[in-house]
Amino acid sequence: MSEVADTLALATRLARQAGGVQRERYETELSIGTKSAPVDLVTDVDRRCEALIVEALQSERPADAILAEEGSNREDATASWRWVIDPLDGTVNYAHGYPRFCVSIGVEREGVRTVGVVYDPLLDELYHAVRDGGAFLNGRPIRVSSETELGRGLFATGFAYDVHRSLDDNLDHFGRFVKNARAVRRDGSAALDLCYVASGRLDGYWELKLHAWDISAGALLVEEAGGRVSNRQGGPLPADGSSIVSSNGGVHESMLELLAAR
Repeated sequence: MSEVADTLALATRLARQAGGVQRERYETELSIGTKSAPVDLVTDVDRRCEALIVEALQSERPADAILAEEGSNREDATASWRWVIDPLDGTVNYAHGYPRFCVSIGVEREGVRTVGVVYDPLLDELYHAVRDGGAFLNGRPIRVSSETELGRGLFATGFAYDVHRSLDDNLDHFGRFVKNARAVRRDGSAALDLCYVASGRLDGYWELKLHAWDISAGALLVEEAGGRVSNRQGGPLPADGSSIVSSNGGVHESMLELLAAR
């Protein structure tokens, strides 16, 4: 457990440092580019935060593999540990000065999600979880909500970067939830949405076409807070994050039924 504790301490330190960069640069002039689509943005802050985290890992954990959103990867099939990093989750929000973004760092051990840290620098909220060790917000234990009725639930989702050109766009699912749930939010940060499920602020969250760095830390937080994560058919969560349904457990089957409806 000492190595897990050391890993958590390092992930926490790096998340706070990267969050400090985001807080310092928030609502300042940014260098903004695009990647896969006009709505898929990257800023100089994304790259600076990723460099900060990856350079520290190369120095302090040189044997570990790295998967990072902006491409600073170090793949090694023989590595026991892999860091899965979203240096700035919610880049579109950040670029527009919309206050919903975070740092997300997940760490796998032998392919199993083991440590998760998500830091919201504006609210100074740090979520962390350790496999079989619970989930916490600023050191306080958190649990998922106890809601069992989808009609009384608050849910969140998002839309993929190819929403302008793909027919598999999540709009039909969004409409069904709007008609059947108490309310639905779309706030632009998968990692924070998962943290909000873990802490009981949301009863469920689903999304399509994500990536491993979007869900690695948050999925562990939901599980350790007593919730459930799956793909949209109810099976195991894909390692690549290509689809996710997360909930408090009590509304999970109702979510799956609504997502499967035609």
